[in-house]
Amino acid sequence: MKHSDDASPIWHRPDGSPVTCKEKIKVLNENLGEIRQMTQDAFEDALLMGCDERQVREVLAALMAGLANPYRKSD
Repeated sequence: MKHSDDASPIWHRPDGSPVTCKEKIKVLNENLGEIRQMTQDAFEDALLMGCDERQVREVLAALMAGLANPYRKSD
C-alpha cells in the first residue's frame, strides 16, 4: 500500500486487484484523513504531556494491529 502525508494509497481487494469505484475510494480516503488527523492530535498531546515518543508510536501501532475484522470468513 503506497502512502505518504500527501498521497492517498491505492486501495486493493484481497485478491490484489485495485478498488476502482470512485465513491468507495472517496470514503476510504476521507476515513484515512480523519484517522490521520485524530492520531496526529493524540500523538502531539502525548508528547506535550511528556510521554516517550517511541512508546506512543508503539501503543498506536498496537492499537491498529489489534483491530478485529468482523467480516472474516470462518474456514
